[in-house]
Amino acid sequence: MNYQMRRKFQTARTLLLIAGIFGLAIVLGVPAKAAEQYIAAEDNGQIAFIMPSGNIGCVYTPAGGTETYSTLDGGAELQCDRVAPSYVRVVLSASGATQRINNPGEQPCCSIEPKLAYGNTWRAGPFQCISETRGLTCVRDENTGFVLSRAQIIVK
Repeated sequence: MNYQMRRKFQTARTLLLIAGIFGLAIVLGVPAKAAEQYIAAEDNGQIAFIMPSGNIGCVYTPAGGTETYSTLDGGAELQCDRVAPSYVRVVLSASGATQRINNPGEQPCCSIEPKLAYGNTWRAGPFQCISETRGLTCVRDENTGFVLSRAQIIVK
């Protein structure tokens, strides 16, 4: 096999792998083999968690918001921040498109606990997330969501 054919084969295989991972996470939902992890809500109703790497952290706000924070549409909201290689925030609301915000003004990420262990899922309201060594995938009931990792950000 010559170099060009090998290169095309490797590119096609990589694209199929990426499409398969993204397709499973977004279109089919979180894989059934993942263990669900319970994370308790804070007194204000919000739920916060981080990835074991400490590079990605999320805050879930229930429908109606809190005394000090109102979600954009009044419904439930999931905000996840990635610290490195550049600070990015992704916001998934109960309805509408997923938003990507590059360099948000405030950069509060990330707390130390609780950690969403690799291989585990978390669910609240219309959202579900799976933590994997390759990144965090979160979806909403209508199969809208995102993938966050050091290497990439995919918003759908």
